[in-house]
Amino acid sequence: MSENKQETSGWRRRVAALKVEVYALYLAYQDPRVSWPARIFAACGVVAYAVSPIDLIPDPIPVLGYLDDLILVPLGIWLALKMIPAEALAEARIRAKGALDEGVPAGWGATAVIVAVWLVTAVALLLFISRRL
Repeated sequence: MSENKQETSGWRRRVAALKVEVYALYLAYQDPRVSWPARIFAACGVVAYAVSPIDLIPDPIPVLGYLDDLILVPLGIWLALKMIPAEALAEARIRAKGALDEGVPAGWGATAVIVAVWLVTAVALLLFISRRL
């Protein structure tokens, strides 16, 4: 039983660390020291996808449903972290850790951005498909 508790506690630490990294990316993409390509990738590609309730591959699809969550999100986070200057990322991590320790309120602005990204993507996809038909 004790081994199971240690496993659970290990996973909780990893999840907490992942939350800090995702929130740090959110904070870092706003830093003026971060290049525009890194900002766009971090904001739209990683943060929006990681916190979005909509998955690229729905979870009920066997194996593939969790593949995006287990591979694409960590890979995107890793790539985004490599694109951001070390100083800006270190400051963002400190701010993210402090904010998460205090309990960050749900932001309607972030929700609006996520919904807007998905709507723009859907419209672009529909326009692309309609031109092909």
